[in-house]
Amino acid sequence: MAIDIKVPSPGESISEVTISQLLVKEGDYVKLDQPIIEVESEKATLEINAEKAGVLLKFTASEGDTVSVGQVVAQIDETAEAPKESSPSPAASKEVENKIVESKKVEVVKELKADKTPLETDTAISPLAKQLVVEYGLNPNSISGSGLNGRITKMDVLQALVQNGNTKSSGGSAYVKGSGSREERREKMTNLRKTIAKRLVMAKNETAMLTTFNEVNMKPIMDLRNKYKDKFKETHDINLGFMSFFTRACVLALKKWPAVNAFIDGEEIVFNDYADISIAVSGPRGLVVPVIRNAETMGLADMEKEVKRLALRARDNKLGIDEMTGGTFTITNGGVFGSMMSTPIINPPQSAILGMHNIVERPWVENGKIEIRPVMFVALSYDHRIIDGRESVGFLVMVKTLLENPEQLLDGKAPAESLLGL
Repeated sequence: MAIDIKVPSPGESISEVTISQLLVKEGDYVKLDQPIIEVESEKATLEINAEKAGVLLKFTASEGDTVSVGQVVAQIDETAEAPKESSPSPAASKEVENKIVESKKVEVVKELKADKTPLETDTAISPLAKQLVVEYGLNPNSISGSGLNGRITKMDVLQALVQNGNTKSSGGSAYVKGSGSREERREKMTNLRKTIAKRLVMAKNETAMLTTFNEVNMKPIMDLRNKYKDKFKETHDINLGFMSFFTRACVLALKKWPAVNAFIDGEEIVFNDYADISIAVSGPRGLVVPVIRNAETMGLADMEKEVKRLALRARDNKLGIDEMTGGTFTITNGGVFGSMMSTPIINPPQSAILGMHNIVERPWVENGKIEIRPVMFVALSYDHRIIDGRESVGFLVMVKTLLENPEQLLDGKAPAESLLGL
């Protein structure tokens, strides 16, 4: 009896998905709950599993097709028997092993022969010219040498290349003009990429977005990290990175400046008493923003573990919709790609986003003297409809102060202030 495999609902308000990959072939025997199709929705990538064990009779859709929720995409014959697993006989195994050994011998011989590419010529030639002749597959006897006693020089080979319009024998680019490719390639936008595009345009068009900048002396954080990273790894079984420090600083700053953690809903402003921090991650299929829930209750070790868990799930396209929705504030780190400064775009309906950038040694005035310090530029993009300049600048200055004075990251105050109850 054949059963139909239908597209399950990946989440509220999602009516269609795109088939990104067929994980098995027609005629294969599949086990119960074995993933057979990978689909991509507007927000996440998920797998459709076999509801029964049996032989997959056919797919009713192909890779790249857009299908509706509830549509039949495959059929499985649950009455089919599982194939019997048979082990090869010792003689057959020995024969396969011998074939593998012989094939490896052939490959080694071919490699040795390929390495021996002597240049057979009676013409005197310089080492650089010889290298070019071999690289471009030229005949040195056809090149006129301008060196001593007719010796072929590098310039002689280059001139011959220009005159003859030669290209590399290995398929390299030509020296002559006009040999560049004029081809173009088109790819269908994925649902995820279309959603990212719509949200970014919406953020630009529907918010009064503005960006304020500052710079952070990262030496105190780097010194603290270098001092305790080994003990931290030994104690918590996780590496100590910079993201947990920035997340902690933002959590404390959000408490002091609650408008940065709020959003507009119609004609009302919704203030959040919790901090769900969205972390922008570049995945294989595009930008995703998983959320660290209740970051205000976490220590640095818990933050690092959660960031690693979410990053690995993003890399493997395993993030669920519940893991990417409901954030109150976003942190994005363009510094991992070498960005010096940027103006990040708000992640709606949130009202602000913090941009981290690369760390570069720069001149830094300290106690009236110019010192060299590792400096990071930071940027806060915010919705001016809800966040005023005083709040945006105050928030970013507090983040800067906490990072430059990591002893304050415990409760947001200097040790003396905590002691005096200020």
